[in-house]
Amino acid sequence: MAENENGAAAQPQPAAPQAAPKMNVLAQFVRDMSFENVLSQKGISGEVQPDVQVQVNLDAKKRNVDNQYEVLMKLKIDSKSKSSGDHLFLLELEYAGVFQIENVPDDQIHPYLLIECPRMLFPFVRRIVSDVTRDGGFPPLNLENIDFLALYRAELQRRSAAKPAESPRADA
Repeated sequence: MAENENGAAAQPQPAAPQAAPKMNVLAQFVRDMSFENVLSQKGISGEVQPDVQVQVNLDAKKRNVDNQYEVLMKLKIDSKSKSSGDHLFLLELEYAGVFQIENVPDDQIHPYLLIECPRMLFPFVRRIVSDVTRDGGFPPLNLENIDFLALYRAELQRRSAAKPAESPRADA
């Protein structure tokens, strides 16, 4: 053990604390949106009980500026009649956010982009979906909260299961 100038054992210096992750939302916008009111095109009448299916896809990419990333949330919302199976409406939305992210280790940036950034975008996406469905002649669709951590883990699991198992080769 090393000694200091007074002859006492020197105490090890604690590691410098890592700075907390910092995120700034620089921009957010609708990249693409489509709403098809199939119900009005077919002229279905009477009370209809909807069955709503929501698909969510996430994507992230680094921008040409240091520490800036673009995160894209794609939603496909398909509503069908529970009784007849007829389509009621189809909403497709691509919503993007541009983020400035600092103090996140390289090995943690991928989950950070696909979990934390979508959490920041989701309230705005929820509002757009509600407004569009209401303006399209349906009751406003209030999306349930999405567990982006569970979504991320499920995607990792799906990718690992999709990798083909390496089979040993027998060379003759």
